[in-house]
Amino acid sequence: MKSSLRRHGAVLGVGTAVCLAVASVAVGASAQNPTYNLKKLGGSITADGSSTVGPYTTAAAELFRKAGADGVRVTVGISGTGGGFQRFCKGETDLSDASRPMKISEAKACKDNAIGAWRAFTVANDALTIVVNQQNTWAKCLSVPELKKIWEPGSKVNNWKDVRPGFPDVPLKLFGAGTDSGTFDYFTEAINGKAKASRSDYQATEDDNITVQGVSGERGAMGYFGYSYFVENQSKLNAVEIRNPKTDKCVAPSKASVFTNTYKPLSRPLFIYAKGSSFKRKEVQAFLDYVFDNEVAIANRADFISLTPKQLKRARTNFALAVKAANRT
Repeated sequence: MKSSLRRHGAVLGVGTAVCLAVASVAVGASAQNPTYNLKKLGGSITADGSSTVGPYTTAAAELFRKAGADGVRVTVGISGTGGGFQRFCKGETDLSDASRPMKISEAKACKDNAIGAWRAFTVANDALTIVVNQQNTWAKCLSVPELKKIWEPGSKVNNWKDVRPGFPDVPLKLFGAGTDSGTFDYFTEAINGKAKASRSDYQATEDDNITVQGVSGERGAMGYFGYSYFVENQSKLNAVEIRNPKTDKCVAPSKASVFTNTYKPLSRPLFIYAKGSSFKRKEVQAFLDYVFDNEVAIANRADFISLTPKQLKRARTNFALAVKAANRT
């Protein structure tokens, strides 16, 4: 089933969507949140956005469906974080999957289009992963300055021998996220010091499966994407450890390194945004309530890193406050 989530992402990346019938059962019982009787719910929920978060939302919808009934229809699309926010702020979607927080300019677009109060929820964690070909036996650990040397605007580094003395004379071919991607924004800011500041002569794509194919097929290739895509394809790729700028130790991307806050600077939270008017609808509240009640199961199903207990407690509190405010208006 996990591989099918990736295949959905590959299809959605060219502008289509996968529709999932979602089950309706009673979930969400907790000390501070209501219990939703999903058997009585109907309607539809539309989501679009991050190619990183899309498989998580898809997994959530599939598990939600398996809970028992088919009263709610969930549609998950992938157009990149930026593209998702564009649709969201035009009022075209209920939920926006995002691998970065909403920008001020995007929030202004939502306000200008009278979208109303939107809600942001942290749903999982990610360890943005640098991947190389399995024949690459030299680049086991790279520092942020070395990555910057490769990826900074105007970089002419096109051979591994130019990255570090002792590296072999092997042409370097780069693959990475498209410029509308939240992953692109996060990676460029973390490595180059400014969002969207990057060399342009690389294979850019919103479909992470293209990066998998490119890096696995080229000895000197390098790419980057969300941790879940590496886990799904670890038989084809090697993950590069990152030298922690503070400890000077090489750290591999993993749930443990994210939970201990040692995978720096490429660990990040992932989000689902809910439109204010949509969040007033019981089926939308119930879906998000299900996400938090089953967050670990969803993360495991889609190869994501779950929320820490502290993050989950905070998310649950934020959700309860959002429900209370929505039901009051």
